[in-house]
Amino acid sequence: MSNNARADVAAYLQQHETRSLLRFITCGSVDDGKSTLIGRLLHDTRLLLDDQVAALEADSRRHGTQGDGIDFALLVDGLAAEREQGITIDVAYRFFGTEKRKFIVADCPGHEQYTRNMATGASTADLAIVLVDARKGLLTQTRRHSYIVSLLGIRHVVLAVNKMDLVDYDEATFEAIAAGYRELAGQLGITGVTCIPVSALQGDNMLGPSEATPWYRGPSLLEQLEQVEVGPPGAGRESGARGFRLPVQWVCRPSQNFRGFAGSVLGAPVAVGDEIAVLPSGQRSRVAAIVTADGDLDQAAPGRAVTLTLADEIDVSRGDVIAAATDLPEVADQFAAHLLWLGGQPLLPGRPYWLRIGSRTVGAQVTEIKHRVDVNTQDHLAAKQLDLNEVAFCNLMLDQSIAFEPYADNHALGGFILIDRTSNATVAAGTLAFALRRAGNIHWQHVDVDQAARARIKHQQPRCLWFTGLSGSGKSTIANLVEKRLLAQGHHTYILDGDNVRHGLNKDLGFTDADRVENIRRVAEVARLMVDAGLIVLVSFISPFRAERDMARGMFAEGEFLEVFVDTPLEVAEQRDVKGLYAKARAGGIRNFTGIESPYEAPLAAELVLDTVAGDAEANATAVVERLLRTPGA
Repeated sequence: MSNNARADVAAYLQQHETRSLLRFITCGSVDDGKSTLIGRLLHDTRLLLDDQVAALEADSRRHGTQGDGIDFALLVDGLAAEREQGITIDVAYRFFGTEKRKFIVADCPGHEQYTRNMATGASTADLAIVLVDARKGLLTQTRRHSYIVSLLGIRHVVLAVNKMDLVDYDEATFEAIAAGYRELAGQLGITGVTCIPVSALQGDNMLGPSEATPWYRGPSLLEQLEQVEVGPPGAGRESGARGFRLPVQWVCRPSQNFRGFAGSVLGAPVAVGDEIAVLPSGQRSRVAAIVTADGDLDQAAPGRAVTLTLADEIDVSRGDVIAAATDLPEVADQFAAHLLWLGGQPLLPGRPYWLRIGSRTVGAQVTEIKHRVDVNTQDHLAAKQLDLNEVAFCNLMLDQSIAFEPYADNHALGGFILIDRTSNATVAAGTLAFALRRAGNIHWQHVDVDQAARARIKHQQPRCLWFTGLSGSGKSTIANLVEKRLLAQGHHTYILDGDNVRHGLNKDLGFTDADRVENIRRVAEVARLMVDAGLIVLVSFISPFRAERDMARGMFAEGEFLEVFVDTPLEVAEQRDVKGLYAKARAGGIRNFTGIESPYEAPLAAELVLDTVAGDAEANATAVVERLLRTPGA
């Protein structure tokens, strides 16, 4: 190959290396033609590239050389495998490009049960192509997908009215669908909508204008994909409104003389000498150096992976946010948030989860479901729990403050997931809307008399004995005997019994799963206050769910919480049914009764397991007292 030809190839490759990248998602109802549309884009853009390659090879031949040739690795079309199976599985990512731009397209399932997958594809997209069959118009799935597109902050939407060839390219049909969608988009707050009549099968308006639609004067699908403006990495709708941010992904200390903080620059550039603040602590310093794999920089643009060193030795940890001191994100621990529930088990307010936002993980719970959203109609509905694929507007409480920005402004600092504490499975995706201001107005009031002082005067170590088991297992009987023995030895105690508490503090709660969670949350808070008062508190509650018992344990210091599992088989509990509750439940007279309609999740690692079949109540009470008093400090 001649020097000129090599230079042409090098220039061509350099041009393609510097092209911008657009990530987009395709979504629509089943059989709207998503796979055909993606296949057409992949096929026809490949032909465009082949033409460009052929022109370069012809040029090299004109220079009198035969070549080494140019080997472009074109990705294999993966649609055939899905067609062979007859279904669309998960999210299929495809890669292609033109002279102007590179593309990553997420092909998402159209079925309602795959809403999780659609949200996964949309979470990193800059643009959404919403397909509509020209014969069918706007459908329920169109509204569902558009709602999720809006929820996840996608700023650009292309409405591709497909299969126009099957309606004889009728302009009135297209305009009616376009008008209906613009009205829907306005309701959802989607402002950047481009409507294009296409036939993916015939190629009309896919890469260029079609003679079949002389009445259409807008861009073709590919032209719109090539020209749409993409904001800086991590930005939301207001992409230009925020300053520099760097969520710390890693603290690097390869030597005693170097300590850096690695992450990707978001929002705005950062330069050596810039004043910064570290959140949530608020400590301030200046950027001393910007280190990259290619050498140190004076300035780094958004999207660049860097390691920052600071002028001062201040405390910075993984999950903190380094931000421009002149334009700081907010810090809060309570939020209003939109939530898409992805778990197989329902979301119950008060149940503890892990919340992961960026590289930071904190404890969290949904304190209130303000309303559930019918994503098909956008109606707001009352709800006490969320089931699979349901969306709600909720109040969220964390166990520590985080730096954040509304998702509409910054995807990286406003998008989060919830993780089940037991299974470690992702159970929800969410977006932060705003901080609940009351979180910033409430502070712990210092008091001079603390738990240690209260315990000293009582000559005991405060403890929470948490008795759990089926109704009729003997929890209350054993707890009563334990309290009598402790009192006889001079200890200060109190019993919180499930039935008694429901006559007062929890009389407004029923026996649904959601009410059971709130029931345990309230009594755990009361037990925590009693332990803080220096008491030995005995909690006798069925407390059927492990998650709530773990939540209660988490409220106490190490060693303060002892779980006592009163292990009684269901058939034995029914035989002891002095109140007749099991019989009523079997007859349908009591709904959501534990062990009949509602499950009981036995402890996996209780401090004490009491066998009420082999041992009587007196013996079990003795075992509890001995276990409590041999605990250090008791």
